Amino acid sequence: MISKFLNSQTMKTTYLVLVFSFLLASCGKRVTNPVIAHRGAWKAQELPQNSIASLKKAIALGCYGSEFDVHLTKDDILVVNHDKDFMGIDIETATYDELLAKQLPNGEKIPTLKAYLEEGLTQKKTKLILELKTAPSGKERTLKLTRMAIDLVHSLKGQAVVEYICFDFDAGQLVSQLAPKAEVAYLNGDKTPAEAKKAGYTSIDYNYKVYLENPTWIKEALDLGLTVNAWTVNTEEEMRNLLGQNVNFITTNEPELLFKILDKK
Repeated sequence: MISKFLNSQTMKTTYLVLVFSFLLASCGKRVTNPVIAHRGAWKAQELPQNSIASLKKAIALGCYGSEFDVHLTKDDILVVNHDKDFMGIDIETATYDELLAKQLPNGEKIPTLKAYLEEGLTQKKTKLILELKTAPSGKERTLKLTRMAIDLVHSLKGQAVVEYICFDFDAGQLVSQLAPKAEVAYLNGDKTPAEAKKAGYTSIDYNYKVYLENPTWIKEALDLGLTVNAWTVNTEEEMRNLLGQNVNFITTNEPELLFKILDKK
């Protein structure tokens, strides 16, 4: 009887230690490295946004994550670019070969998602924050893009490194269904933390102004077990304000500035 009691107490103690360790690890991640480079770390060295060069720089800086944007071409090739056009060529109505007619200022061609992920997956410290862009033609193509991106991540065995963000609410729900262990954040800012969590999101990632207009949302999200990110935050004042509210992550065009602030804390 005593042996059973001791075993039971040991199990409870072990469980509590594991939980406490997890909470400490989570807090440590938030405090020590909330830095997500927006479209890679490009600004300081004047690199092209969403280029493989800016991804490599974000990794070299030691960012928690590097954000990038994914579109689908006419011939169903996933490519990395922010705008719906690549240097004047509409991505959705162009083939990948047609996009190769242009190049980024550093000489890179528009990266395919496959090439971008393969580069990013050569390491495991910096997360690849994959934004599923809303297709101009509508929902059907947006969800097709989502399925294809998830399939590619899985085929490259990148699940542990890739996280997803999106403006299309249904796209994020699809991620939670097809990749239930993935981190997925909603960007649009029109859902409460409770609504996002109920839909399967693990995070809210709203523009800084959304949190100013809804000052209780950061705490509500954290209390619900969601992580909280803010985009795109580029001033010291805004960064310090958010850090003071214990946000998990800050997406910024100025990752070097955010690291300097963190070094002073």
